Parts: sequence; C-alpha cells; structure tokens
Amino acid sequence: MEDSIDVILQDYGGVCPTSRPHPVLTACTAALLTGLYGVWRLFAVPGFRKIPWNLKVPYLPSSKVQTLNIMQLLEGRTGRLADLGSGDGRVVFAASSAGFQCTGFEINSILVACAKSKALWTGVPSSQATFVKKDFWKTDLSSYNNVTAFLAPGVMEVLGEKLLKELPDDARVIASRFPFPDWPQKSAFGSGLDQTFSYDISTVRSHLRNIPKTVLH
Repeated sequence: MEDSIDVILQDYGGVCPTSRPHPVLTACTAALLTGLYGVWRLFAVPGFRKIPWNLKVPYLPSSKVQTLNIMQLLEGRTGRLADLGSGDGRVVFAASSAGFQCTGFEINSILVACAKSKALWTGVPSSQATFVKKDFWKTDLSSYNNVTAFLAPGVMEVLGEKLLKELPDDARVIASRFPFPDWPQKSAFGSGLDQTFSYDISTVRSHLRNIPKTVLH
C-alpha cells in the first residue's frame, strides 16, 4: 500500500478535527442521545419496577433464524403454548400459524399493544393468539404443555424451579440462546446466538430425582 500511516492520520484529522466542537452541535447531539434513550426505555424497561431486580430482563427480540429454530423443536407438538416475555409477538404468531393456542406474557404495555394491533391487522383470532400484560412469574402455568422463553442466563435457574413445580409431565420447554443449568436436553437446534434448546419435563424430573443430594456437614 502506498498510503503511509501519516497520510491516514491526516485524513482522519480532517474528518475529526481536534478543535473544540461547536456548542450548538454538542447540544443537538446530547438532545438526540437523550431522545434515543427515552425511546429505548419505553420498549425495554416499562413494568420493571414491579419485578424483583434479580428477575428483570430487558427486551431483546428473537431473530428470524431463532424463531425458525424454535418451531423446529416444536415440530410434532400440539396444545397450549406460553411465550414468556413475548415482546412484539413474533414467536406467538409463528406458533399460532402452526396450530398452537398461544398466550404471550409481556409486562411492557407498548409491546403488548403492538402485538395486539398486529394480530388484529393480520386477522389472527384470539383463540389462536392472545397477548396479556401480565407478570408470568406470578402466573400459574400448569395449563400449558408448551413453553418458550428467551430471557437471560441469570434467571434460568429460578425459571427452571418454577416450571418444574407447575408444568405437567408431558410439557416441553424451549429455551433460546441460554440453556437451563443442570437440565438434560432433549435436543438442540441452530448455533451461536440463534441456538435453541428443548427439554421434556418428565425427563428433567426423572434426571433430577436421580442426582445424589450433597450431604452438608
């Protein structure tokens, strides 16, 4: 290459001069960043004050590939499905189109409104896809035989305890990106950030019963 480091640095100096920025430009930039932060808060954190700090999970939508991976792991299944932290409803819409009776649990009222509007606009009946502004941590999930969750690694152990207490033996749980610790996987699909994991509750319960308990002295 003919360009020397000196020439490259000179080019960058022209683009990003070392002189102090204009105060009006600085103010406009600060206002823009403040506005973007406000929009982010609207979608990411409404309802957080109602949930214990250790159970809070910001909104992060599933990718298209991740959603397809979830549907692969639900293949052959039927019945009722609960999507925990349903966001804009993309997993619920995909599962309802495959014949599941779905409920999306979401504490963000804006995301719930968006999902309901999309369901109305696309003609998805409420018998197939329902979105509720409700804290799933305080909801009995025993009537669901399929559960999907894309949350955070810090809450998976606590969620696992809840699901083991409430779900029927024939239930299947799909976890996106973050697996349940100590749960034997039935199967996994995809790779990297889009990887999803499936678990059969009956198998998990049997496995955990057979693990020797540590005796404390």
